[in-house]
Amino acid sequence: MSNSYSIRSTKIGNSAGFRLPAEFYREYPQFANADGWIEVLSSDTAILRIVPQSGDDEDAEDSVMMRLFLDFAMTETLKNNTLQPYTTEMSEAARELIAGVELDDESEVFSAVK
Repeated sequence: MSNSYSIRSTKIGNSAGFRLPAEFYREYPQFANADGWIEVLSSDTAILRIVPQSGDDEDAEDSVMMRLFLDFAMTETLKNNTLQPYTTEMSEAARELIAGVELDDESEVFSAVK
Protein backbone atom coordinates (compact mmCIF):
# COMPACT_ATOMS: atom_id res chain seq x y z
CA MET A 1 0.00 0.00 0.00
CA SER A 2 1.41 3.36 -1.04
CA ASN A 3 1.65 6.31 1.31
CA SER A 4 2.37 8.85 -1.42
CA TYR A 5 0.06 9.88 -4.27
CA SER A 6 0.49 12.23 -7.18
CA ILE A 7 -2.08 15.01 -7.32
CA ARG A 8 -2.96 17.33 -10.16
CA SER A 9 -4.17 20.92 -10.09
CA THR A 10 -7.53 21.27 -11.82
CA LYS A 11 -10.32 23.78 -12.37
CA ILE A 12 -13.43 23.06 -10.29
CA GLY A 13 -16.27 25.38 -11.27
CA ASN A 14 -14.99 28.92 -10.78
CA SER A 15 -12.32 27.72 -8.35
CA ALA A 16 -9.15 25.66 -8.56
CA GLY A 17 -8.47 22.46 -6.68
CA PHE A 18 -6.45 19.30 -6.58
CA ARG A 19 -7.55 15.99 -8.04
CA LEU A 20 -6.65 12.85 -6.11
CA PRO A 21 -6.22 9.59 -8.03
CA ALA A 22 -8.92 6.90 -7.85
CA GLU A 23 -6.33 4.57 -6.29
CA PHE A 24 -6.26 6.85 -3.22
CA TYR A 25 -10.02 6.43 -2.67
CA ARG A 26 -9.88 2.68 -3.32
CA GLU A 27 -7.24 2.30 -0.61
CA TYR A 28 -8.82 4.85 1.75
CA PRO A 29 -12.61 4.90 1.12
CA GLN A 30 -13.21 6.67 4.45
CA PHE A 31 -11.90 9.88 2.84
CA ALA A 32 -14.58 10.00 0.11
CA ASN A 33 -16.72 13.13 0.61
CA ALA A 34 -14.61 14.17 3.62
CA ASP A 35 -13.74 17.71 4.57
CA GLY A 36 -10.35 19.00 5.62
CA TRP A 37 -7.87 21.81 5.38
CA ILE A 38 -4.44 22.59 4.07
CA GLU A 39 -1.64 24.10 6.12
CA VAL A 40 1.18 25.87 4.31
CA LEU A 41 4.51 25.13 5.99
CA SER A 42 6.77 27.06 3.61
CA SER A 43 6.71 28.52 0.10
CA ASP A 44 7.00 25.03 -1.43
CA THR A 45 5.53 22.72 1.23
CA ALA A 46 1.98 22.17 2.51
CA ILE A 47 0.21 19.47 4.50
CA LEU A 48 -3.30 18.33 3.63
CA ARG A 49 -5.46 17.08 6.48
CA ILE A 50 -8.58 15.10 5.52
CA VAL A 51 -11.11 14.31 8.23
CA PRO A 52 -13.41 11.36 7.46
CA GLN A 53 -17.10 11.97 8.03
CA SER A 54 -18.51 10.12 11.00
CA GLY A 55 -21.21 7.57 10.42
CA ASP A 56 -23.43 9.33 12.95
CA ASP A 57 -25.46 12.03 11.20
CA GLU A 58 -26.88 13.21 14.53
CA ASP A 59 -23.37 14.02 15.82
CA ALA A 60 -22.58 15.83 12.57
CA GLU A 61 -25.79 17.84 12.86
CA ASP A 62 -25.02 18.69 16.50
CA SER A 63 -21.52 19.77 15.46
CA VAL A 64 -22.89 22.03 12.72
CA MET A 65 -25.44 23.53 15.12
CA MET A 66 -22.74 24.18 17.73
CA ARG A 67 -20.50 25.87 15.13
CA LEU A 68 -23.41 28.02 13.94
CA PHE A 69 -24.23 29.01 17.51
CA LEU A 70 -20.61 29.84 18.35
CA ASP A 71 -20.22 31.82 15.11
CA PHE A 72 -23.38 33.78 15.98
CA ALA A 73 -22.23 34.38 19.57
CA MET A 74 -18.80 35.58 18.43
CA THR A 75 -20.30 37.86 15.77
CA GLU A 76 -22.70 39.43 18.29
CA THR A 77 -19.95 39.79 20.89
CA LEU A 78 -17.62 41.54 18.46
CA LYS A 79 -20.43 43.66 17.02
CA ASN A 80 -21.56 44.83 20.47
CA ASN A 81 -18.01 45.04 21.86
CA THR A 82 -18.98 42.94 24.90
CA LEU A 83 -15.96 40.63 24.85
CA GLN A 84 -14.43 40.32 28.35
CA PRO A 85 -11.34 38.53 29.60
CA TYR A 86 -12.04 35.25 31.40
CA THR A 87 -11.07 35.86 35.01
CA THR A 88 -10.21 33.64 37.96
CA GLU A 89 -13.44 34.77 39.61
CA MET A 90 -15.45 33.62 36.59
CA SER A 91 -13.70 30.25 36.70
CA GLU A 92 -14.44 29.82 40.41
CA ALA A 93 -18.09 30.77 39.89
CA ALA A 94 -18.38 28.21 37.09
CA ARG A 95 -16.81 25.49 39.26
CA GLU A 96 -19.29 26.26 42.07
CA LEU A 97 -22.16 26.13 39.60
CA ILE A 98 -21.29 22.62 38.37
CA ALA A 99 -20.14 21.20 41.72
CA GLY A 100 -21.85 17.86 42.34
CA VAL A 101 -22.91 17.36 38.72
CA GLU A 102 -21.86 14.14 36.99
CA LEU A 103 -22.32 12.88 33.46
CA ASP A 104 -24.40 9.72 33.19
CA ASP A 105 -22.40 7.69 30.62
CA GLU A 106 -25.41 5.58 29.61
CA SER A 107 -27.74 8.35 28.54
CA GLU A 108 -25.28 11.22 28.31
CA VAL A 109 -27.59 13.29 30.50
CA PHE A 110 -26.38 15.50 33.33
CA SER A 111 -27.79 14.71 36.76
CA ALA A 112 -27.14 16.10 40.21
CA VAL A 113 -25.51 13.79 42.72
CA LYS A 114 -27.58 13.50 45.90
